[in-house]
Formats: sequence, C-alpha cells, structure tokens
Amino acid sequence: MTVHALQTQQPSNHDDSDQAPISGQERIGIEKYLRFHDRKLAEKFSRGKVPMTTLYEAYFDGQVDILGDIYDFLDDRDRFICYELTAEHVKFLFKNFIPEVTIHSKDQDRRIVRAHYDRGNDFFGAFLGDRMVYTAGYFKDGPAKSTLEEAQDEKMHRCCRKLDLKPGEKLVDIGCGWGTLVRHAALHYGADATGITISKNQTDFGNARIEKAGVADRARLLCLDYRDTPKRAFDKIVSLEMVEHVGVKNLQNYFSQMFDLLKDNGRFVLQWTGLRRAGFDGVPPIGLRAEDMIWGLFMSKYIFPGADASLPLSDMMRYAEKAGFEIHAVENVSIHYAWTIEAWHKNWIANKKQVLETYGERWFRIWHLFLAWSGRIAKQGNAACFQVTFNKNRNDFDRAQYVGSDKI
Repeated sequence: MTVHALQTQQPSNHDDSDQAPISGQERIGIEKYLRFHDRKLAEKFSRGKVPMTTLYEAYFDGQVDILGDIYDFLDDRDRFICYELTAEHVKFLFKNFIPEVTIHSKDQDRRIVRAHYDRGNDFFGAFLGDRMVYTAGYFKDGPAKSTLEEAQDEKMHRCCRKLDLKPGEKLVDIGCGWGTLVRHAALHYGADATGITISKNQTDFGNARIEKAGVADRARLLCLDYRDTPKRAFDKIVSLEMVEHVGVKNLQNYFSQMFDLLKDNGRFVLQWTGLRRAGFDGVPPIGLRAEDMIWGLFMSKYIFPGADASLPLSDMMRYAEKAGFEIHAVENVSIHYAWTIEAWHKNWIANKKQVLETYGERWFRIWHLFLAWSGRIAKQGNAACFQVTFNKNRNDFDRAQYVGSDKI
C-alpha cells in the first residue's frame, strides 16, 4: 500500500465528549485501555471479545484510541480480544496474499519492496536510529547495559567472526538494507564487500555513507534483485532477515543460488525470523496458533508484504540441506530480536512529532502497534529469530577451520 493511499485516510481528532457510552464497561474494564469514537465498535466490546483485526483496523482509522502505555493493554489483551479470521482476512487472502505467494516475480517483488523501503529514509531512521539496521541486534550484556547502537555493532561483529572474515576476502550481503554491514565489514575487517538491495533509497544512502567512511575502493551497494547478483565466486556470504521476502516458492532456488555463489571452502551466515511450529495447539488446517496466524496476516498486509517465507527452523534447514549446505551452528537470537524491537519502539515514540508532521497519524499508529505487538510476540515465542552458519557439504571442506578459542 502506498503512502498516499494511507495518508488519504487520516484519523480525525476527537475529545472526550465524543466517547460513546458503553454498557458493561465496568464489568470488563475495557475503559482502562480504550476510548471509543465509534458507537457500534463500543457496543461490540460491551458484548464480549472482539477480533484483534477489528480492533487494529479501527485503531488505524481513528475509531478508537489506546490509552496510556500500549504495553499495559497488550499484556491484558486476551481478556478483551480474540484471534479469529474475519471477512477482511478472506478478502486480503484472495486479493493480495495468495497472488503474492504464487507469483513472486522480479517485477512484483520490486514493486512491493520499493513501496515499503523507498518510503523515506527519515521514516525508518525514526525507529532504527543512526545505524539504520533493520534486523535484530545482539545485546551481549542485556538491554539494560547495551544501547541499540552497541547491540547492532555487536551483531555485525559476531557475523563477521562467524564468517571468519579476513582482509581482501570477497563478501556479498544479500538484502543489505542501507549497507551498514557492508561498510562495517570493509572498515573493520578489510573485506571487499558488495551489498545487494532492490531499494533505490537504500542504495543511494548506503553508498553515500561508504564514500564518507573512505572505503569506497572496497565496498559498494548494487541496486539489484537478489536473483541478478553478479555470478562470481565469493569467499563469504551473509544474508540477514531478507530470505523471508524470497517467498516459499523461490526458497529452493535461493539456496541453490547461494551455493553456486559461494567458494567451496567458504561460509554463509543466514539470519531470519519465522513463526514457531504450532505443535498440539495449532489451528487446523493451517497448523499455526491462532494469534500467530493473525499476527502473520497483519504483518503481510501492513509491514512486510510478500514476506511469506517466515518459516520454522526445521523447514528452512530442509531447503538449505537439499541445496547442498551443511549446518555448522545454529544460534537462537529470539530474545535479542525482542529487545531490538523494544528499542525501536522507544525511538518511534521519541520521534512521534517528526513522524506525525511528515507522514501523518495513520502511519504513526500502524508502526506504534506493529512495534509494540511484535515485541510481545517475540518475547512470548510466537516469532523466533535464528542465525545459522553454513558451509558446503563437501568431502574436501576443511572442517577444522571452525576450531579455535576465538571462533563462534
């Protein structure tokens, strides 16, 4: 959905005199968290639980306000909301989700990704902060002792150490975002680093920062679809929270492409976020837990359209192994994912005035709920984040290279 499409639906401002009387509010305590400006919605809440989708659509449209600290409401949400498919979901599934999942062409992915990532660097900077890294950081001493910037720096160092990145080695970052890791690898490890992104804004931003850092001779961002990555041999490959956008349809080809790009004795570090496997309480026939399914559809509609490859660990590993990769190490960084999102949310709140002035109330509300809800989703395990180190599963691969006191 484009910026204009959302900005034409700005919520109107209300005062307390517009609040609809709600029978039974005292009984369920909803007045502690929500102020209604739509009588029909208020009546729905007075009768019992309301679908989460109904609530967040109304919140984005300004029909209801979330009062106080949004985390207080989210921590108590299951008293007031349920996770049911609605008519709006069915419409979205057939009009958007299914076509995106089944097509995933270059033209379609370019349109979808640029509509999101070319919105404005200031928009993303309002929550990502100075590092402009849109992936989970690593808080080695916990969030109380590490800033977001320190966590992102530590994550990049960990990735480079897992890759055993050495001066002069050719590194490619598939889905490099604003190029922060590309610049970091060239500046701190002496690598010859190439970043691949389909976003024009990210390419221009990243190359400008690379030039400013004085490493343009060994680092660059290319504005390309990942499928058009130059066919040359790379010593190391890294791809952080991009594979979700590849789509399940293209996953096998993606891993085969990474295998072909990687030198026989090279390494590949992959990070992604995926929905957990439902287990005994999954909702048939999809098999996901109810909230996981509703959150996933929300993310697909408003945050990451086309990112349907948010898979559990075992499913993702199956594709990698089938392409010829061996799994060296798996690190669960889900709690760091949660802490990162919480830090982003603090930035978003701190920059509320700027966002409202530039992008309007609706955009602020969408990301306000996205970041807060996603933080809770990650902490309770609905979404997991993994970082995996691969090598080619060849007889002549030197597996002793992983041994050493300084290896991760």
